[in-house]
Amino acid sequence: MSQSYSLKQIAEFLGAKVQGDSAAKISGLGTLSSASSQDLAFVSNPKYIDQLAETRAGAVILASALADKYQGNCLLVDDAYLSYAKISAWFDKTPEAEEGIHPSACIDSSAVIGDRVSIGPNVVIEAHTKVGKCSVIKANTVIGGRSEIGENALIAANVTIYHDVRIGDRVTIHSGAVIGADGFGFAPNGDKGWQKISQIGGVVIGNDVEIGASTTVDRGAINDTQIGNHVILDNHVQIAHNAIIGDNCAMAAYAGVAGSTVLGKNCILAAGAHVVGHASLCDNVQLMAHTLIFKDIKQPGSYSSAAMPPMATADWLKNSVRMGQLNDIALRLKKLEKNQNN
Repeated sequence: MSQSYSLKQIAEFLGAKVQGDSAAKISGLGTLSSASSQDLAFVSNPKYIDQLAETRAGAVILASALADKYQGNCLLVDDAYLSYAKISAWFDKTPEAEEGIHPSACIDSSAVIGDRVSIGPNVVIEAHTKVGKCSVIKANTVIGGRSEIGENALIAANVTIYHDVRIGDRVTIHSGAVIGADGFGFAPNGDKGWQKISQIGGVVIGNDVEIGASTTVDRGAINDTQIGNHVILDNHVQIAHNAIIGDNCAMAAYAGVAGSTVLGKNCILAAGAHVVGHASLCDNVQLMAHTLIFKDIKQPGSYSSAAMPPMATADWLKNSVRMGQLNDIALRLKKLEKNQNN
């Protein structure tokens, strides 16, 4: 049977103000349209405010400024989306990993394994590797020699971590991710094709990082590839060799950075955004979807390009509209030139 909580308990955790019945019981989460009388819903996007009139939710997380928009039970907060994110952990049904080492795991005798870990079936942990206490390593994952996993980490099934990778505390790496594979380093060698450049660096990942499924972080050619603290990488993200990703950066699916790219702190790359090799972005830069950056960005702000050169997003939006008007403009210009010649 699922656990239920009173609105008062939830409000105390969130630092929220209760409007309505503080004793009302909540046992799950739901959207405004799907929530039952036992569910907690939230409104963070103004486009959904109209659904408040019809929701059957037991209570709603709502920004304090919208308190007069809803007469039912609600929790008034400063940031409804952040509050929803925090309380979602209370209703997470992910099975807890059992403490202990599965008998099919293959662990080198030189590896150092912390207390209260969970190591699943067919896990391979190579020589001189360290796994911090309370970490969970799921089935079929491989951790290469001399690599280090911090405390309270979650490494999902079928993850490959190569040698000389250092991962901080409270890091989550989802299935299919590959950390520390060789970067794409080759020198042209005439008729002999390509000479591989040995990738002798490693990967360093900070604390409180989440890496999505099938994402790859390549090892450095000489120096380490670096991922800062509190970085979130979506599924299918590519981080090339020697890249440096600053603290608090976020990269959505299919975004990628080429070799030796540097992202400052608090940068956001939307889906499919890319940065070419050796380019640097200063702190607090946002790249819109499918933006290609091929030179340094030295001013914080939002940038878009698609097939056009990078520019401030507000300017890009105006110019993208004008692109659709080019044919009409060209026809009018042709007509004016014809009249002038007559």
